[in-house]
Amino acid sequence: MSEPAVDRFATRTWAWRDFDAATLAAAKRAQELTVSVVIPARDEVATVGKVAGTFVDDLGGPDGLVDEVLVVDADSADGTADAARAAGARVVRQADVLPEAGTAAGKGEALWKGLAATTGDLVCFVDADIVDVDPRFVVGLVGPLLTEPSVSYVKATYDRPLDLGGQLRAEGGGRVTELLARPLLAAFWPELAWLTQPLSGEYAGRRTLLESLPFVRGYGVELGHLVDVLEAHGPDAIAQVDLGRRVHVHQPLDALGRMAAEILHVAVERLERQGRLVLPNPLATALLQPTRDAAGTLHLTHHEVTPSQRPPLRAWRGGSQEDRA
Repeated sequence: MSEPAVDRFATRTWAWRDFDAATLAAAKRAQELTVSVVIPARDEVATVGKVAGTFVDDLGGPDGLVDEVLVVDADSADGTADAARAAGARVVRQADVLPEAGTAAGKGEALWKGLAATTGDLVCFVDADIVDVDPRFVVGLVGPLLTEPSVSYVKATYDRPLDLGGQLRAEGGGRVTELLARPLLAAFWPELAWLTQPLSGEYAGRRTLLESLPFVRGYGVELGHLVDVLEAHGPDAIAQVDLGRRVHVHQPLDALGRMAAEILHVAVERLERQGRLVLPNPLATALLQPTRDAAGTLHLTHHEVTPSQRPPLRAWRGGSQEDRA
């Protein structure tokens, strides 16, 4: 790791234990700021109630750190919305937010709609499938935003155990990070190589910054954010907070392959936009994955990888039709 990256790791990494919820709540009031928590969810009835309820019960209230907890329901079919409401969260249907913008599948789409549906000066995004959720997920992420004025975007880092049929292996989660995202950042954006969980689904930012960023609609949203923040604001705008450990529902390997393909496309698009990569032909969009049917016959399943993105929310609200494209 380069010396600047090592130095940045040392000066831009906090631990969740560095922050206290009551102290941060007082700092929030003194700075006249508000905090929103956005939880994107699709068919997460088993976990979304506990995730949302933890932040409502432990961090909400008139003197609390969190002013609103919003669950963005991406057309769930399993009672996710009801579970979130029962836990005290405000719930919006993804398609009902900015209806004139239409809607599309993808985590980034839900995050963009969640940003539009909230009002907090500081916005914290938390995934809905966390099994071991705790108030520290929000306390840690907003801590640097309330105590260090130069920080505008905070990523979570944590150990990611791998769930093998109910048996937790101490490490092994975060396969796309280790096999793709970390090598990409080290090769092309070494200023970000110090981030230990660049694809973490938990992060927070100042609204002024978040509304200036495009949101990739799918799983490339986290990598796109990091590259765009680096380009527009420099590496010192970014911090990370160690949250200890995070246990969640793991996706199968073929789904991770599709996620990796999308992230690769987003990285290539950013490199082309920055003038650092020139391709003689457009990037191929077909991902072929081997599968076997019930009889054991091998097939190739075709998936199209064509990431799209939402424009910065500020441009959508205040710009022309051309800005909204």
